[in-house]
Amino acid sequence: MAAITDKQKKFYEDAHKQTAEEIKEIDTQIEEELAKVKERLASLQEAKKAALQMHSATCMRLGLENEFAEENE
Repeated sequence: MAAITDKQKKFYEDAHKQTAEEIKEIDTQIEEELAKVKERLASLQEAKKAALQMHSATCMRLGLENEFAEENE
């Protein structure tokens, strides 16, 4: 590797430090967003479960085939 000047070395050291900090910040943001998505998915799954149960009950009462029977199991 070719020798670099003190000025170049400082430039690269500063860039190295800054990009490392940026990567850590992005990782934190990713984790926060993933947590939000997981929470939203859990909420949606619970809502779907409740709707499937209600749909199943209405199908039984009306004597209809439940097109979502496999999902309700």
